Amino acid sequence: MSVNVVTSLNVKSHDDPDEKRRPDKSEIDLVTVGDYTIGRFTFAPGWRWSECIKPGVGTDSCQNNHVGYCVAGTLEVHLTNGETATITAGSSYTIPPGHDAWVVGDSAFVGLEFLSAASFAKPD
Repeated sequence: MSVNVVTSLNVKSHDDPDEKRRPDKSEIDLVTVGDYTIGRFTFAPGWRWSECIKPGVGTDSCQNNHVGYCVAGTLEVHLTNGETATITAGSSYTIPPGHDAWVVGDSAFVGLEFLSAASFAKPD
């Protein structure tokens, strides 16, 4: 396991992010603190990676590694190998490359992402 070292004190608000990305039905608010980019991902009801993000990135499935925490809502994840998982509020998660995902129900999914934020939904 790698060791991360924090060498300075940094505080930023996702309400005033360093970068905003706004693909269809998506709000991706990014802040960089020290050497880390952290994202707040908000996906509206009806959001699906293959419909909302795929057109901008051009891959058949999401190729990001995700490590995150679900603040609100529900996200269904299907890996290309057939494995599935449901992420709900209060859950921490890891998702490997090669997946599709979509919001379940009438509430937005809100997740904090610690690994893929810098590259997620960034056009090639």
